[in-house]
Amino acid sequence: MSAKRKKILFINFGGLGDEILFLPSIISVKKEFPDSEITLALEPRSKGIASLTDIIDKTIFADIKGRGKYIELLKLLFKIWFKHYDIVVSSGGNKFISLFLFMTFIPKRFGYNTGKLSEFLLTKAVPLNKNQYAVNMYHDLVRPFTDNNTALPQLKIERKEVTPNTVLIHPGVSQMSIKKGMIKTVSAEVWAETAEKLADRGKKVILAGGPDDREIIDKITQKVPSEKIINMYGKTKNLKELAELISGAEKFLCSDSAPLHIGVSLGVKTFVIFGSTDDKKLIPNNGQVVPIKAQNCNCPICPCLWDHRQTTCESLDCLKISADEIVEKIV
Repeated sequence: MSAKRKKILFINFGGLGDEILFLPSIISVKKEFPDSEITLALEPRSKGIASLTDIIDKTIFADIKGRGKYIELLKLLFKIWFKHYDIVVSSGGNKFISLFLFMTFIPKRFGYNTGKLSEFLLTKAVPLNKNQYAVNMYHDLVRPFTDNNTALPQLKIERKEVTPNTVLIHPGVSQMSIKKGMIKTVSAEVWAETAEKLADRGKKVILAGGPDDREIIDKITQKVPSEKIINMYGKTKNLKELAELISGAEKFLCSDSAPLHIGVSLGVKTFVIFGSTDDKKLIPNNGQVVPIKAQNCNCPICPCLWDHRQTTCESLDCLKISADEIVEKIV
């Protein structure tokens, strides 16, 4: 492929965390075609990604989690047809994706190999290897046409000066995961005890969260004396301001959620509660990110979410993590 100006479409449906993990693939392609125009098609719930990067020129949305999934996809096709893209790159392991990409009439089409049909309809059907860090899994999609390798997400924000001895805590997970029965973090009681013990160990504890986190934040603040924490809930007006807050922390403690990937992108020493999800697929093995997991989980298929179950079980042995165990990892 020549280095002439190209219009490149990326399609990645998922939560905000998925969009952050997908960023390195876009960055590598932008390095290959520096004059290209980059468009990202995504779900409306993840629109905040545009505030964290300047690599995306345009966004288009399709609400595929709603009832009108196929109508949304048809509307997306109409939008694509009139833009005359040169290249399309799409994530996702659904067999329908290769047919959708073929129907875009975009000359160069890259997606995962989902069988013979994808091999016939795509310019390159890329093997899907889920047993690796998700950044690398997504990056496999662009390896056929670029040798650039962006190992971690990179965000474009105004970084704050790091305040020594701070631990920023973001305890929440998305409401969508809760509604789907995916319990991915410890209880509010454990979070409260952790915050108080960190404060007692001399740490400056800051509490943060977004609209989805109101319930857990309220429970924590009801249990922890106000003089032991700085409550920043509601004081970050958007995702960019949350990212800036994270950038100023010496250490960051969070659940398996989108803020985790913000911490990774910013190079902040990050500690993450992991239960039913696989830390090896969600964080880099670079020593900068520390998974905190149950020491004596009796579940024979842990981590089970996605590979074995679509929702978490009732026993939640994988989340039997004490406040003392969390604190000892951090201090």
